[in-house]
Amino acid sequence: MRVVVDLNRCQGYAQCAFLAPEVFALQGDETLRYHPRVADDQRERIGRAVAACPVQAISAGPAAGADVD
Repeated sequence: MRVVVDLNRCQGYAQCAFLAPEVFALQGDETLRYHPRVADDQRERIGRAVAACPVQAISAGPAAGADVD
């Protein structure tokens, strides 16, 4: 599964890091670090993180970020 975070949109609320700490983590006060490729067994946690993002900065799935160069 592919994960893409629009870091220009991300505001550092860290809901994703709380819901999927194996994939997302805050570095410092606001910098989000994440793994762009995750195992399919993380699908449920990633889905929760995508849904919880208050600014909808996260997309996930086989085509995530396909329109991003």
